[in-house]
Amino acid sequence: MATNVLEDRGGSLVPPAAQRGYHIVYRDQETNHCPGCGRAHWYIGRIMAECAFCGTALPLENAALVAGGQIIRTVRRHPFGETSALVH
Repeated sequence: MATNVLEDRGGSLVPPAAQRGYHIVYRDQETNHCPGCGRAHWYIGRIMAECAFCGTALPLENAALVAGGQIIRTVRRHPFGETSALVH
């Protein structure tokens, strides 16, 4: 018996496709009907496709599946002199 999620999934936070089950995604080479309204007109972005009529959003099939894979983290720190000026 696995003691944590990582052991249960074989050391990965993202389970293999066989364990994920059915999930709706936008596929480039197919006609994609919106699950919300049934129409087939989409606005395509880098990681999501949005229905032009009702606004339902679907992830792209070829987008990264790892959470946080596309996020760029920026750390802003004040120089030492500015923090002391704000305190007084």
